[in-house]
Amino acid sequence: MSIQSIYLHSALQRLEIHRQLGLKTIERLNTEQLQWQPEGQPNSIAHIIKHLHGNMLSRWTDFLTTDGEKPNRQRDLEFENSDQSAEELLQLWNTGWDCMMNAIRSLQETDLDRTVFIRNEPHIVIDAINRQLAHVPYHVGQIVYIGKMILKDQWESLSIPRGGSEAYNKAKTGNK
Repeated sequence: MSIQSIYLHSALQRLEIHRQLGLKTIERLNTEQLQWQPEGQPNSIAHIIKHLHGNMLSRWTDFLTTDGEKPNRQRDLEFENSDQSAEELLQLWNTGWDCMMNAIRSLQETDLDRTVFIRNEPHIVIDAINRQLAHVPYHVGQIVYIGKMILKDQWESLSIPRGGSEAYNKAKTGNK
């Protein structure tokens, strides 16, 4: 396996982990909870879903041949309140993720050093992927954190629960 193939496989694995973390959080919440905003001007989970959807469609549609900031994207509207249901938001989540993951899956090793543009700024394909590997987890972390704030004591850990590190490590290593 070439280093380019290893990189693409690794990037897809890391992104899929974050897709699942966000999905598991979204599926635990109802429409009202997804639309809830902390005091001040923080984003709701709905805003973040709409933003990731817009970002992923813009960046990854015709990825190798058009600028990653499409002229029809209305980024500012992604942060406006809306009345989308949990089901509609989940559909946006999946549509954005499918677009991005399919575009990355379709890349060939020889594409990784090609130049693409995002807002007319040149990036090699590896850097464009790395940009998503920074952007997406940032927002998924926000989704999970807001979900934890909403569900409070009813939150179930998506990873190693508090106080569970020793048992987790023993299960992973087989040490008793």
